[in-house]
Parts: sequence; C-alpha cells; structure tokens
Amino acid sequence: MSDTRDKAQNSSITDAEDAVAGRITPAAGRYGGRSAAERQAERRERFLKAGLDLFGAGPGYRATRITDVCRAAGLSSRQFYEEFHTLEDLLADLHLHVNDIAQQAVLDVLPQVRHLEPIDRCTQLFRAYAAGATADPRYTRIAFVEIIGVSPRLDRQRLDRRARWIDFVCEQLDDAAGHGGIVPRDFRVTAAAFIGAINGLMHDWAVGWVDATRDQIVDELLLMLLGRLQATGERGDAQGDGEAGPPVAGPSPAGAVPFPGGG
Repeated sequence: MSDTRDKAQNSSITDAEDAVAGRITPAAGRYGGRSAAERQAERRERFLKAGLDLFGAGPGYRATRITDVCRAAGLSSRQFYEEFHTLEDLLADLHLHVNDIAQQAVLDVLPQVRHLEPIDRCTQLFRAYAAGATADPRYTRIAFVEIIGVSPRLDRQRLDRRARWIDFVCEQLDDAAGHGGIVPRDFRVTAAAFIGAINGLMHDWAVGWVDATRDQIVDELLLMLLGRLQATGERGDAQGDGEAGPPVAGPSPAGAVPFPGGG
C-alpha cells in the first residue's frame, strides 16, 4: 500500500468533498458548544475507531486505504491529514493504544496481589495482562499480527516496547532474587524467551493456526511461567539442604509478568 499514492488520489477530491459536506477546517473558537480542541479530539477518536475496525476486524492494514478510513469515520481526507501524516501513523497509534490497555490492566491488579505467594501472584497478574490484550479480538490482531513487518519504523516501535518490558521483568526478577524468592542470575534470556513465547502463540492463535480458546492459550503460557517458578523453588530448597546445583531462574513473586508489546 502506498500512502503517497493515496495522498495524490485524495488531493484531487478533497476540496470537492469539503465543499459538499461542509467539512472545512474549523476555526479555533467554539462551535456548536464545543471548542476547537474538543472537535479535533472527537475527529481523531473517529479515525482511531475506524482504523481499529478496518485493521482489526476488516480487511487488515495492508488492504486498507486512507479513503477507506475516511469513509468509515465519516470524515474527509483533509481532516485525516490534519491528524496523521500517513496510514502507518494511524496503525502506530493503535498499536500503542492496545499495549497501553494491557499494561493498565496489570497495573490495576498489582496493588491487590502484592501480598500473595509467588505462584498466585504471577497467575493473577498474567491473567490480567491476557484479559487486557485479548479483551477485544481487534486488539489481539493489531498487537500480534497487523503490526509485524510493516516498516522498519514500526518494527523499531514494536521491539522498543518489548525491550522496555524485558527491562521491567528483569528488574522485578532481580528484586525477587534480592529478597530470596528466587536464585540470583542474569534474567534477560529468561524474560526474552517468555515474551517471545507469548508473541508467537498469540500470533498463531489470532490468525487461526492454533485451534484453542483464549483460556487454553493463557493456561498453556502459565504452565511455562509457573513451571519455571516451581522448578526454581525446588532447586532452591535442594541447595538449602546442601545439594549443589546450577542456579535456575523463574518469574518473580514481585510481579514479573511481561508486556510483550505486540509482535
């Protein structure tokens, strides 16, 4: 898809659209009881909703044109370009929006589970993440399917978000190790491996390559997380009895639940 091509096609019809629909860029003052900022925010929200529908439940990002988004939003192409430079900008915003929803779902639960034992705590935090990331099938498709391979720019955004949460997981694991909850070690590989598993399985599930319910997907990922945690506890007990063995890492009782960032 070419945003340049879309822009060229749209430029020849924008003035006609605006003249017919009366969608000339509004003045900075109040109109219809709403400020210019309020009207702009409403237009942006309509474009985001249209993108969520088209990318997440319709033909997908690669088969969507700017004119399709404008038609779905009931707005003109001129108004689109007041909010976004390209269609890719819209996808980028949606990707961050979906990730923020999943992140907030975990942050909302975190204060309620701080007192729990590691297994129960990790279980509830990961289920909160999964509920946020899959609350709407459109979220799952955008975060784990549509964002992949679009451009170097979006690859950087996707990987930057993942790296940010790898750092977060490592911080939580280090904190747990400092309090004796798990055996100390470099946890970066452990965190990256689990995040990769989430992204891979979520992608395959979203595109229909894995025939399973959401609960089955979540349970399978929890088996990996909790299995690592339980193995750590057993090895820690053995070492406490004087039996030697290499350190084994597991998820943190401090809430080390990854936020994959999609893809």
